[in-house]
Amino acid sequence: MTVTETQNNCTREIEVEIPADVVARETSVVLERFQKHARLPGFRKGKVPPSVLRQRFPEDIRSEVVEALIPRYFRQEVEKRGLQPLSQPRVSDLHLADGEALRFKASFEIMPEIQVARYEELRAERTDTSVTDQEVEEALGRLREQQATYNAVDDRELRDGDFARVSLVGTPQAGEGKPVTMDDVMVEIGGATTVRDFSDNLRGARPGEERRFDVTYPEDFSDQRLAGKKLAYAITINAIKQKMLPELNDDFAKSAGEFQSLEELRAKVREQLEAEKKHAAEHTAKDKLVDELVRRNDFPIPEALVDRQVDVRLERGLRALAAQGMRTEDMKKMDFSRLRAGQREAAVREVKAGLLLEKIADLEKISVSDEEIEQEVAALAKQMQQTPESVRARLTRDGALDRIRNRIRNEKTLDFLYRRSA
Repeated sequence: MTVTETQNNCTREIEVEIPADVVARETSVVLERFQKHARLPGFRKGKVPPSVLRQRFPEDIRSEVVEALIPRYFRQEVEKRGLQPLSQPRVSDLHLADGEALRFKASFEIMPEIQVARYEELRAERTDTSVTDQEVEEALGRLREQQATYNAVDDRELRDGDFARVSLVGTPQAGEGKPVTMDDVMVEIGGATTVRDFSDNLRGARPGEERRFDVTYPEDFSDQRLAGKKLAYAITINAIKQKMLPELNDDFAKSAGEFQSLEELRAKVREQLEAEKKHAAEHTAKDKLVDELVRRNDFPIPEALVDRQVDVRLERGLRALAAQGMRTEDMKKMDFSRLRAGQREAAVREVKAGLLLEKIADLEKISVSDEEIEQEVAALAKQMQQTPESVRARLTRDGALDRIRNRIRNEKTLDFLYRRSA
């Protein structure tokens, strides 16, 4: 077998020549197989001469010879050279003729050689994570909001600050989906999160009245089911409610949890806010560390890895849209070429970051123990309400355990860089 190799960044191309005698033997094997099963007029089963089979099925015989030899010799050659293709090879310049050697070229991508530059010099950004008294009071205000009660208000019109308990039917324009029907929903008149058209058209109404109006939602509306659509609403006001907040005192603290006083609740709220700030600051600092690591290390990356990461990002986005209620038929109408192009830059950054963290993990001898994997499996099992054994079996079958191990290893490596840069 004759082989030549050319290199170009992450791409390798090998030119392989399989000797004529090997091709002849494989052709004979294929002909024997055809001979056993071929049924042709004038010949008994298993008795069709090879010469006739060559005449009747030339392309089928050629195809089976090629399919048998090329993967086998390609695999042998890349293993011999210590190469690990990341994707199926692209075969070109295929030559196969009677009595001659089989020649072909195969191009494929491999992992690049990575030399990590100056990662020891990385410095994480430190931010102030102290909590002010005002932030504590705002958090307590949110707790009061969660325990608010709503008292009925009789014999007056809706005004700002009131809550209207309504039933509604929203009918979209033709071809824009099914009607939206909701019973007994609360609408805050003039509320910060209330669509302005609702406040403007319900203000001044009394219980028992019906109001009709149209609402055109912006393209970037938070609910993707309504984004960019125009709906005609028919809304019946069932009641007017006024929100009543509990007084901020020791009794409120006791109702909020296992606290004996308001000061004890304040201390706990401050502690939680500090933990949240530290977590957010660490997350932001680690993101900036990764950005700087990628900036300092420019190297080519295989398109196969970029494509896989784009797939991961798209799948994650589609799951989020489905969770928001977007229908499958609406997803199918999306411009996936444009979506893939829009995900490419982030995917490249994520692939480079992953490769760099893997290299640093190798250099620093950072590993993941079986116990850490078991803890991850146990957490997934609890989340999915399944046994750890069944979750592990599925992850093993899908090849996901290695991905989990790599993710944990990268997380540990990033944590190592963050702690060292303090």
